[in-house]
Amino acid sequence: MSLTNKIDRMNAPRAKHFELAAVADLHPTQMTIGMREVAIKRERWREMDVERRARFLDKRCVPGVMGPDSRFYITDRHHLAHALYHEGVAHVPVTIVANLSSLRREVFWSLLERCGWTHPFDDVGRRHRYDDIPNSISNLMDDPFRSLAGEVKRKGGYSKHKAPFSEFRWADFLRAKIDRKVVEADFDGAVLLAMGLALSSETAALPGWRVPASDETIRAR
Repeated sequence: MSLTNKIDRMNAPRAKHFELAAVADLHPTQMTIGMREVAIKRERWREMDVERRARFLDKRCVPGVMGPDSRFYITDRHHLAHALYHEGVAHVPVTIVANLSSLRREVFWSLLERCGWTHPFDDVGRRHRYDDIPNSISNLMDDPFRSLAGEVKRKGGYSKHKAPFSEFRWADFLRAKIDRKVVEADFDGAVLLAMGLALSSETAALPGWRVPASDETIRAR
């Protein structure tokens, strides 16, 4: 049985395995996040009382796999983990999707990529070696285009999609269309530009694309 088939069997419906993990020990599987996205999550966290925080975390277990050196490698919710780290949260509930701790490091990372569980690209969209991925959730770098993609989604520019790293695909598209200096100097202006692009046929191949209103009118005729 191939390693990919083994992963498919691990992901089949079954009882979920929940544990508590130290936020400081979580290993990222990507290099970047949008710091504006993190700031939003931190602000929302501060607005919650103790009970709401507990309920919030219960519903948002951080998914990941056990990897080399028996460390927990998170495969989603990097923004949340980074926000909680800087808010002083010591532990979070995690969901163990698969135990890959017996694999050699190079095989481990190769398998993560085949499963869509890693994104080894920096803040300019350049691919790196797996070893360049930070070993701590606290060391992720800022990609302003990831924040831009997140804001466009919140404003209805595209829909949430289950495709792996879908927001990064939008970030890379916007990176090729809008100057980074504009995003950093006038974020609101960049959002307006990005919304115009998102609600056009140019983004039809991206996950979560919404049919422009003009196209819907044509289809209805």
